[in-house]
Amino acid sequence: MAAKPLTDFQLQQAVNALEAYKTAIDAAKSLGLPIATFNHRLRAAKVAGFQPSEDAKILEDNTIEGMKSTIRALEAKIKQAKKDTIDDDYVKEKILKLAAAPVDPPSWLIKKPKKAHTTGVPTIFASDWHWGEVVDTKQINGVNQYDITIAQDRAQYMIETTINILKNCFANPDYPGIVFALGGDMVSGDIHEELSVTNEVEIMPAVIDLWGVLVWCIDTLANEFGNVFVPCVTGNHGRNTQKIRAKGRNYTSFDWLLYQFLQKRFENDSRVQFLIPSGSDAYYAVYGHRYLLTHGDQFRGGDGMIGALGPIIRGDHKKRSRNAQIDTEYDTLLLGHWHQLIQLQRLIVNGSLKGYDEYAYSANFPFEPPRQACWITHPEHGIIFSMPILVDRNHKHTEGEWISWKN
Repeated sequence: MAAKPLTDFQLQQAVNALEAYKTAIDAAKSLGLPIATFNHRLRAAKVAGFQPSEDAKILEDNTIEGMKSTIRALEAKIKQAKKDTIDDDYVKEKILKLAAAPVDPPSWLIKKPKKAHTTGVPTIFASDWHWGEVVDTKQINGVNQYDITIAQDRAQYMIETTINILKNCFANPDYPGIVFALGGDMVSGDIHEELSVTNEVEIMPAVIDLWGVLVWCIDTLANEFGNVFVPCVTGNHGRNTQKIRAKGRNYTSFDWLLYQFLQKRFENDSRVQFLIPSGSDAYYAVYGHRYLLTHGDQFRGGDGMIGALGPIIRGDHKKRSRNAQIDTEYDTLLLGHWHQLIQLQRLIVNGSLKGYDEYAYSANFPFEPPRQACWITHPEHGIIFSMPILVDRNHKHTEGEWISWKN
């Protein structure tokens, strides 16, 4: 019995399928045809002079076989589209098995306490740890030194000092929890040639080591304060691209990857909650006091007279204007990046765990000891008790009378 002649529809469909799927095997699968049948149609189409349609769509066919073929083709396209789409939620939900990050902070941050006495909610701001970087003390006149061993000790001392101050330097302290803000540049990275040469370890071993230290930090804070809220933003050092990106900034950052694995580690611990935004800023409130956490690399400029304050204040002004237009006004801007501790009501600029380095020394920047910002947000009075946390266990103490003066 002679085979039925091929229709123009079947010939055009074969050409379009090859154009859409690039290989004969994939094109045949999309049409639900054996590869031999598809190749036969394709050869006949070429002999007849058929060319792909402009959009290479599968043509409509009102026959039952034609509609079945179209359905198979569309199903194949949907399957391929899903395969090619791996976004933030897919990574968290499918790969890391995490639910989407909560939009709102936990209730203990927003509900004012019923009892009359409360100390407030403390925040310890951790940023610019530059894990893996080495600072050679001989190159900066002996004023600082940094490597992974020192970084580990400073992180531990920071948590111990924070707990000591908050628990022992206040009368009958009462805290519903603590905010542990992670402000980016947690790893050194190799974005500069000199870092790739002088870093103590490559970036992935640095991330793994830092992950273990941050797990200890969060777990210790949870044991001491009961609850921990961890808002996170990425910095510019941990990226794996030559230039920082506006699109998909977080998905090319080892900071973001580190935060995801931390969230995975504590997913079954009800005491710990994370806020990991998809963009560069994290917006949250403590007792109605609104904070905007960002890394600060968007702010550029400065001069020898006012230093970092110029670009920071200009950047704060721009952010306030932008956020006012999208109904996310904030009271205090939090940022790192500048390695210079400035604690004001409208903005808090963090210091660094790394401290003074060769770049700061060669650029004649003022000396800045390694330290991190800490403060308390009170339900009635807003920010109170701003307390710099010196993270170097060997920092020099000035001893003397409790007060003195010269005649």
